[in-house]
This record gives sequence, C-alpha cells and structure tokens, in this order.
Amino acid sequence: MSNTIKIYIPNETSANSVGANTLYKTISNLINDENIKIIRNGSWGAFWLEPFIEVEKDGIRTGASYRDIDLGHLKTIEDFFVDFDERNPFNITEINFIKNQNRIVFSRIGHQDPLDIDYYRKTKGYESLLTALEIGHQETIDRIKSSGLTGRGGAAFPTGIKMQTVFDQDVSTKYLACNADEGDGGTFSDRLIMESDPFSLIEGMTIAAYAVGASKGYIYLRSEYPLVKDFITDAINIASKNNYLGKNIQNTDFNFDIELRIGAGSYVCGEETAMMESIEGRRGLVRSKPPLPAINGLFGKPTLINNVVTLATIPSLLSDKHSEFSKIGSNKSVGTMPFQLCGNIKNGGLIETRFDITLKEIIENYGSGTKSDRPVHAIQIGGPLGIYLSSSMLNTSLTIESLETLKGSIGHGGIIVFDDSVDMSEQAKFAMEFCVKESCGKCTPCRIGSVRGVEIIERLQKNKASKEDAILLEDLCKTLESTSLCAMGGMTPNPIHSIINYFPNELIEK
Repeated sequence: MSNTIKIYIPNETSANSVGANTLYKTISNLINDENIKIIRNGSWGAFWLEPFIEVEKDGIRTGASYRDIDLGHLKTIEDFFVDFDERNPFNITEINFIKNQNRIVFSRIGHQDPLDIDYYRKTKGYESLLTALEIGHQETIDRIKSSGLTGRGGAAFPTGIKMQTVFDQDVSTKYLACNADEGDGGTFSDRLIMESDPFSLIEGMTIAAYAVGASKGYIYLRSEYPLVKDFITDAINIASKNNYLGKNIQNTDFNFDIELRIGAGSYVCGEETAMMESIEGRRGLVRSKPPLPAINGLFGKPTLINNVVTLATIPSLLSDKHSEFSKIGSNKSVGTMPFQLCGNIKNGGLIETRFDITLKEIIENYGSGTKSDRPVHAIQIGGPLGIYLSSSMLNTSLTIESLETLKGSIGHGGIIVFDDSVDMSEQAKFAMEFCVKESCGKCTPCRIGSVRGVEIIERLQKNKASKEDAILLEDLCKTLESTSLCAMGGMTPNPIHSIINYFPNELIEK
C-alpha cells in the first residue's frame, strides 16, 4: 500500500470564488515531505460545501468544508492534518446529495485532476471513440438514435435525427459546433463539465464529428469563463498529443481538429445562428430559418450544433452505460438531466438525476429548503425567460412534456428558488429589462416591444387595477410571441404570463 498522502483541493470557479486557491497556496507552503501530494481536482457539485478539501490516507478518502476558514495560523503540515481531523471529515459520496443522484454523465467530476488523461482512460474514457471508429458512421448514429437522447440546451430536439440530417448531406466539408455560451442565469452544468471532466466533451465532439463526417469543430465559449478557457486549451493539446485529435486519429483515416472561439459577451449569441455569425467573425445577429444549420450552417456548410452536456453525454451511449441511460424516463425525457439549484436555497449546486423527479423532491431532498427558512413562494425553471411556478405546484414532474403543458421549457435545467419576500412584479419587469439589454436589435418586436413592456409594467406596479395597461401588456406579449425572429423575443412573455396566471394580483389585479 502506498505511503503517499494525497490532499485534494478543487480548482473550479465556484470553489475558487470562496477561497480554494488561497487554501491551496497556504497548504502548499506547509508541505516539506515528498510523500505528501496535492491534487487539484474538479468540484463534486455540492457548492454549499466549497471549498471542500479531501485527504486520502491508505486508500481512504474523506473531506471537510473549509468555507470562510483562514489557515494562516497553521505552522506545519502536521498542524493542518490535526485541524482536518478535528472537522469530522466524511466520504462525500455517502451523503444523500451525491449518493441519491443518477451520475452517468457526471460520473468522473470531483474524483481526480481533470487533465489526467491516464485517469480518464482508466475509467473507460476513449473506449467509446474506439467503438465508433470500429462500427462506422451509420451504426454510431443509430445507437444515438436508439438511446432517445434529446438536446440538453432547451429545444429538446432528438440528437440522433439532427446527426442523421448532417450525415446525409452529400458534401465534402462539414462542421461541428459546440455551443458553450452558457448564458442563462442559474446555470453552470456546461462549466462544471469543462472544468471537471473536459475530456468527456472532447471525446463526445470527436465521436459526433466522426459520425456525421465533420473534420473541423469549434467550441464557442462564454467570455466570462476564463478558467474554462485554460482547461479546454490544455485538454485539446493533451488529446492531440495522444492522437485523439488531429490527423489519422487512432491509426484510422479520420481527421478532426477542435478550435476554441471566445464568445462576444452577448446573451443572444447563445442562439445557434447568432453563434455561427460570431464564429465567422461578424456581429452576433440572428439568421432567418430556413435554411437549417444542419443543411447550411457555418461558412455555408452542413453543421452539427449541440451544447456541452449533450455532446458530453454521447460517450455514455456507446458504452456499457447505454442501457442504464435508456431505461431512465420515457418519450422525450429519456436518460438523466443536470439540474442546477440556486437562488434562496440552503444546499446550492448541481445534481444529475432522472427526468421525472418533482420540484418538491429537488428542493427538499437535495436543496434542504430555503436558506432563509421562509416558505418557498416561487420557482423559476428554464433560465431568465423561463416560467415561474408557485409553491402549490411543487409536485410538478420535471419532464420536457410536463413543462411544455405549462407553456414553459425545462431549458438548461436551471432552477432558481425564491421565498415569500420576493416581489413578483419586479420579476416580471426583469424579464422585459433582460430583453431590452440582450436583444440583438434585428427585429422590431423584440427591440422596441421590450422597451414598451418595461414601461407598461412600471405603470402596472403603480396601479395594478389599470385595465387598459393589462390589455395592452397582453397584446404586446402576443406580438412578441408570434412575430419575433428568434426565441429571445418569443420567450420573453413566458415569465410574465406565468406570473399573471400563477400569482394572481401580484402584477395585475383580477
């Protein structure tokens, strides 16, 4: 048995924001023994515990939360170990927050150094790519079709059908674009994958590119993710050195390279056609559809576009996890979904679980209720333009279908919790203000309608009984829904409608 003692300190944005880097520097300066090794692992997703430091001795790994803790008083590494033991360390995989999840896509996050490709391969990483290269293009697509995987970015379009469309285009040049412009408030699953398991994304992109016949891929990364930029850049270089990217991948005739492009800082660039405009070096304006990107996309060529979670899921579908994934859920809601818990919640973080879990289960069993201990009043699902549900709707099943019946979307899996101190009229105004700020300006309903929307809501806040303004707001929302060029303007009315429907008299008196 090894005598090496391993200290795991996460190198991840959320953990670093609450002191992980400072703790790393402090503990590093205490070490004077070559048998003590620090590993900068990813986060487990239990953000309320971060920074969560783990110590592994004799194969036993336990950890403790070091939030708001100053270790400057420690003089030796032995002092740190004494301090650590006094905190009653525990195995994080045994707490309900982690143990009760269905961790398939997120099975590696938190365990090791995210750039350790030997660990990735030891945990069956890149076996799925080798499988794809062996079975061929069509069989790879067929397996993804049979899995039932739908896009995890909001539209929930069947991934296999999108791949088939690109594959069927009889042209020599095709592209793959990974939409990593994760702009919805309260979402961070893309970031967590790229910071804690970047090779799963790169392998998923490589498999998808092989399946459809693409030789060039782009990762369009949100500009606010500087640490991700470093991880992805390093991971691409490591994958290339190991012949998982580049020419003649794994001694085949398959060539594929990935280029990182930094986003323009605009929310609308998360829309796939605006993203393509930005990748091509132009201002991120929404394109008209048709043609679809799968037929006429980047640089006028067929392009497969998926987000990070969707692409990172693909390796699981060509592995022994395929049957496990496909047996979870039904209809459009097959497999697992990452849900991100934030807002007024005690245990904020990310969970990967089955689709049909209820809001009540997530908020109570994983989130442990509101941080303020006040009653839950509202829950927003699906990003800043998602619908608000009331506390009476906590038994809502989080499936694509159930949210569609409520005229909402599961989106990217963001869940924001509000207690009974929230002003729902302000939340309604926020939706319109968000559209004002983030509209690309190409279409009049979105550009001008959102401005008028803010003005109407402000008048309603002063006089909720104004029938004229209530009618005007409804007409404006209908115009935005039916005439906006893209989902930006079309979805802006969603939170407002839900507030009117589920929170009577908080915006408009009925």
